[in-house]
Amino acid sequence: MNFGLGLKETLNKEALRKRGDYTPRGFGVDCLRDGSIDTYWQSDGPQPHFVNIHFLRKTELQMLRIYLDYRQDESYCPSKISIRAGSTLQDVQELHLLELEEPSGWINVDLRDETTGHPLHAHLVQIAVLSNHQNGKDTHMRQVQLFAPVKNSVLEDIPFSSTEFLMFSTIR
Repeated sequence: MNFGLGLKETLNKEALRKRGDYTPRGFGVDCLRDGSIDTYWQSDGPQPHFVNIHFLRKTELQMLRIYLDYRQDESYCPSKISIRAGSTLQDVQELHLLELEEPSGWINVDLRDETTGHPLHAHLVQIAVLSNHQNGKDTHMRQVQLFAPVKNSVLEDIPFSSTEFLMFSTIR
């Protein structure tokens, strides 16, 4: 899916196939990708809770979006989230620590390098829920989206601006 922002959605069901803890009562990882903010993934067990997004090859990533809704989820809503990335679970490093105050809607996390602006290159992105509002035990997360930069075609980078090239720039 391309959102007209120079980004395309790159997260697919295959990337989310491996997951950590979740409640087996129908609130699994598929709810994070079903396109509905009325469904949610629910964790199970002690904190922290993890959503591990694995890619088969190193992938360029530019933005992560998470949909949270404090009004509906209250004590299940995360208040502190760590965004991590790496090649394996053993080498993930924290990129962002989010402190959230009763969030409602999409939380956008820029994954680009702060100094160079280059996209993140990773095999694994981990969303770690460190704590919930009202000291809740389990957590609800309604949607997750990951975006990669849109690559221009090679022809768009070549400046065909001479009169001879412009004469043939339209396809009939």
